[in-house]
Amino acid sequence: MSDEIAVKMTTMNYDKDRPAAENPVKVEDLSLRDGHQSLFATRGRTEDMIPVAEMMDEVGFWAMEVWGGATFDTMHRFLNEDPWERIRTLKRYIKKTPFSMLLRAQNLVGYRNYADDVARAFVDRAAANGMDIFRTFDALNDYRNFETVVSVIKECGKHFQGCICYSMTEPRMGGEVYNIDYYVNKAKDLEAMGADSICIKDMAGLIAPYDAYAIVKALKETVKPPIHLHSHFTSGMSSMSHLKAIEAGVDIIDTCMSPYAFRTSHAAIEPLVMALIGTNRDTGFDIKHLAAINEIFEKEILPKYKHLLDDTKMSIIDINVLLHQTPGGMLSNLVNQLREMDALDKLDEVFAELPRVRKDLGQIPLVTPTSQIVGIQTVNNVLFDDENERYKMITSQVKDLCYGLYGKTAVPINPEVQKKALKGYDRGEEPITCRPAEVLEPELEKAQKDTEGLAVDLDDALIYALYPVTGKKFLKWKYGKEQPPQEVKPRTLEDAQAEMELIKKAKAGQLVEKTQKAAPPKGENLRTFNVFVDDDYFEVGVDSVGGAPMVNYVQPMPGMAPAYAAPAAAPAAPAKAPAAEEKAPEAAPAPAAAVEGTPLNAPMPGMIISYEKNVGDSINEGETVVILEAMKMENALPAPASGTIKSINFSSGDSVAKGDVLCVIG
Repeated sequence: MSDEIAVKMTTMNYDKDRPAAENPVKVEDLSLRDGHQSLFATRGRTEDMIPVAEMMDEVGFWAMEVWGGATFDTMHRFLNEDPWERIRTLKRYIKKTPFSMLLRAQNLVGYRNYADDVARAFVDRAAANGMDIFRTFDALNDYRNFETVVSVIKECGKHFQGCICYSMTEPRMGGEVYNIDYYVNKAKDLEAMGADSICIKDMAGLIAPYDAYAIVKALKETVKPPIHLHSHFTSGMSSMSHLKAIEAGVDIIDTCMSPYAFRTSHAAIEPLVMALIGTNRDTGFDIKHLAAINEIFEKEILPKYKHLLDDTKMSIIDINVLLHQTPGGMLSNLVNQLREMDALDKLDEVFAELPRVRKDLGQIPLVTPTSQIVGIQTVNNVLFDDENERYKMITSQVKDLCYGLYGKTAVPINPEVQKKALKGYDRGEEPITCRPAEVLEPELEKAQKDTEGLAVDLDDALIYALYPVTGKKFLKWKYGKEQPPQEVKPRTLEDAQAEMELIKKAKAGQLVEKTQKAAPPKGENLRTFNVFVDDDYFEVGVDSVGGAPMVNYVQPMPGMAPAYAAPAAAPAAPAKAPAAEEKAPEAAPAPAAAVEGTPLNAPMPGMIISYEKNVGDSINEGETVVILEAMKMENALPAPASGTIKSINFSSGDSVAKGDVLCVIG
């Protein structure tokens, strides 16, 4: 028997005598949420999940993560999809496997803490729409931000999974802040809150194998809820960390289907299945069934998203993440932001500044939204600070953090930075120490009032409550009040294949197909000319068919006499009238009269959230004129001069480029 046949038979029959494991490791699949969020900017569409949904339901996953995180934002903003409808649609195909979502505690699925009434309504509606497991985390590991949402999760009879965001202050676990005692104490806090399971959330792939073993072993000895390990592949360590965690007794592991795995995503499920066969932690999964699912992903789904994948990086891992601790999503955001600002050459400076900003802001873990808060503030420092002043442009979210609206930081915030951030802060210059949501006014009733005549139910109103600008725009698309732009419409497989074929031709130099035809013989009237282009020249042959060439008219330059005039016997041909299907070129519109005054230019590309002033309003230098969102963080742009608002050039929801004149002050 050949080796090839033996391998095939082993592959085909390995299940025949495969005993059930004594303690099988449970697996949560993240492909339909964190997988596409990590690899192609959360652009996965519901229609591309349906072809594999029923097959994935048969695998035996402990749960499937299908919602939360950035999906809510991306779906309504970039895909013209109702986030609530995704849960309901997938539930029709996935009937056995529980649904899991990533809930940012009081941040819900946004980038700030929302009022308690919005938080309660959101969790209740998520449960009603079909969510089963609420993986709940707080970026600061401040569990006061869990209180409101956890009470509703419990009231709805759903699974509350409490997370500990994994971070480090040393190359490996240890140091004064993020040591073994820190994680054990956080796990005790979660157990006391009634956590049904506890997740170690390693969002940047920082956890080393032996640290994973130590943490899992310590938690298993200390608390009763099952322990779950979530570790991105970014650094390349997560597969090894999974095995050591399994040795230590971890109950649940996060993985992705292999087409959605690796790079900044997660380790693949298939190697883990094969590694554990025959052990007491065998998953019991059918590798042939997994392969069949992957074939659909590879052939029918992923080609639609190939244009979003970064194929410029040769390595599938980024060992630098162990130095700067920047999660993959945050890193791609930083690179995109710098590229749009023509400042990609500043990336090394950003990496050097990032740990300083993180330390100034209380050594906070880098996970949404704190990763964006630290990242965008770092970019601002690199681009706008000078030798005389640091933190010249402080984002609204950094001000909120310094005030205490996100919670308590791991170590105190740098008092000088905090004082500068809170100078003139609208809530007050003295930071709070209470639970953040206690100072937030109710928001739901206002959201419902603002969407009267547009929102038809509470789900619609919540989309607006979480994302007022983009949420209202989506609701107008949803109900036909406005036509959605082409860029939010789905791509077909045929579209993707046609684009790939075009790229293939371009790379082969075949983008313009040349028609082959024989060259005519050179005639007696062939004349040779030298054509000069800068410092180079080309010899060109011109053959006048039917007679010797004659120059009968030379267009004079304006204000000059003709250099040569045609003989009277050879009048110029009459001008050709435009054909019926040709349109005469329209006269260019006269440029709008410039408004005199001092312009406020956009310092970076972004989206207008709101103008704080109207045309005709007086304003003092330094006062906020406009709120500009850049990479999901808000920047309050100050007036460059005192005077009166003479013109406002954009509206709420408009996208602007770097340098655009947002308004003029005269």
